[in-house]
This record gives sequence, structure tokens and C-alpha cells, in this order.
Amino acid sequence: MRIYDLRSDTFTKPTEAMRKAMYEAEVGDDVYGEDPTVNKLQEMAEEITGKEKALLISSGCMGNLIPMMIKGGRGKEILTSSCSHIVNHEIGAIASISGTLPVIVPSDKGIMKADDVEASIHGYSYDMSETSMIETENTTSGIVYPIAELRKIKEVSERHGLWTHLDGARIFNASVESGISVREYAATADDITFCLSKGLGAPAFSILASDSDFIEKAKRCKKILGGGMRQSGIIAAAGIYALENNIERLKSDHEHRAAISEALAAASWADVEISSTNMIFFSSAYPIDRIISAMRKSGILMLSEGRLGRIVLSLNISDEDTDDIVSLIGTIDEGELCG
Repeated sequence: MRIYDLRSDTFTKPTEAMRKAMYEAEVGDDVYGEDPTVNKLQEMAEEITGKEKALLISSGCMGNLIPMMIKGGRGKEILTSSCSHIVNHEIGAIASISGTLPVIVPSDKGIMKADDVEASIHGYSYDMSETSMIETENTTSGIVYPIAELRKIKEVSERHGLWTHLDGARIFNASVESGISVREYAATADDITFCLSKGLGAPAFSILASDSDFIEKAKRCKKILGGGMRQSGIIAAAGIYALENNIERLKSDHEHRAAISEALAAASWADVEISSTNMIFFSSAYPIDRIISAMRKSGILMLSEGRLGRIVLSLNISDEDTDDIVSLIGTIDEGELCG
């Protein structure tokens, strides 16, 4: 039986062409700034984001943590939504490593309004943590953050002298879906991080981009966190390949998501709550663990997130695979979900 892995876009594997690029990569010592392939990737990221400097880092978690180490810290707080990755999926690093207090701003499925962000900023008080940062996330649960709102939030941050960090792990999904360039999104924040290892299909690494002074400080934080890497060009070559070849193809993932979302919406046991870019979240009157089990028996792997089922599309899934998945969803017996 064919297994279709819809658990996450992190399960992508390097293609033969990407592996060839890795094999042929010219390398050096990245800690000394002497890996030519890493340097080329960072220059590409600078051009894409419009930022002065970019830094190759080991993960999206590191990319979110470093800005908080630099601009947050003990006695400081960051304004974010309850849906944010830094709150839910980074093992409390925001507090345990950076010592920054997350303050939750009201949001609609992770989308904060500038007025609510501004209302959460407080003036100085000796007995209160100091608001120093704002964090936005694009996409958030697959939803494209409206750029008009991001611009308003940036205006709020500038008015109050705050730093704005954009978790752009899936920013290319947002760009492909909206037609808005990554550079335009990056302009709504002081720094941006994005992943090479999700929909873009590289095996590892992320990018952090900002102004030159910030990135110089980020290099030290990267080293503190154990991120100093040597001949990193072997994997950086995969990132270059991904940026050159795998951005536009994200449209296919979005099309596959739409088709599978329609199949779920037609099923009596699923209520689609979010369907955007490459992600689907659905609720059910039946326990999600039973649905996961039934899907697995049909050859479909998926995950849950709280009370919701979660499906993520990636380059692992072709047009033909999507047609088969749609058919398999239609064959799931509701009686089996009753337990």
C-alpha cells in the first residue's frame, strides 16, 4: 500500500538534482566566513529580502531565538499571538534561553490587529517587564498575514521604538499565494527568518536577515547556541538549489491543498476550519485520534494540533497522489470513527 505523508512539509527529501548540487559544492570554514557556497546563499537571501546582511543558521527555532536574545532578555517582553510558533512549538526557549516574557495579544487565528498590538504596549513602570519587541508570523497556520496589517504593526513599533521580528518560516508560501514579494513582506519587520527545510525541500538550515549591526551580534548568538558550523556549504548548496528551483512550484502544493480540502469538506465527519496555502486544519464530532487512525489505515499520514486535525502539503505529493488521496478520503467509513 502506498503511504502518503501529509504530516508536515518538513518530511521532504532532497531530489537527485539537489543531491548533485550538494555533492559538487565548494566548501570552506563557515565559522571564519570562508565557505563560498554559504556566502553565496547569504548573498541570495540579502537580495531576496532586501536586508543588508543575511546569516545561515541551523533552524527556524534558532532564527526566532536569536532576535529575542539580542532585543529581548531578562525583564523584557515580546508581543505575539497565542498561535505563534515561539509560544507553542519551540519548547519554551523564548523563556528558558532568551529570558523573554511572551505577552499574548488578541488575534483571529494568529492574525493580530495593529490597534490590539498598540493597546498591549505599556509605559515604563519599575515593577513591570518592558515591552521591547513585536513578533508576527507569515504564514500563520497556513494563513497569509495581510500586508496592510503588517505595515500598520510596523508603524506602531516605530512609534514606540520597538523591534519587530517576522517569523517567515513559510514566507515563500505567502508570497506565491498573494503575489507579494518576500522583499515587501520583509520590509514590514526589522528582521526576518525563513526556512529552507520546509516547502522549499532542503534537508536543513534557515536564514536570518536584518541590518549589518544586528547580524554581527547574531553571529555571536549563533556561536553561543552551538550553531558554529564548518564546511556548511554541502547543505547550503541545497538551499541555493531550493531558492533557484523550488519557489514557484509551491503553487502546486497550494492547488493540492485546495483539492484535498474540498474532499474533506464533502466528508460527513470533517469540518474544515482553515484551508490556506499548503495547510488544512479541520475539526470533527469524532475524536481526532480515531480519524488519524482511519486515515493511516487508508495510507494517509497526518497529525493533530489540539482538537484539530492537520494536513500539510509538500513536494512529496504529486497531482496523481492528490487524486488518490481525494479518493481515499471518500472511502473512510464513518462507522469506523464511532469506535
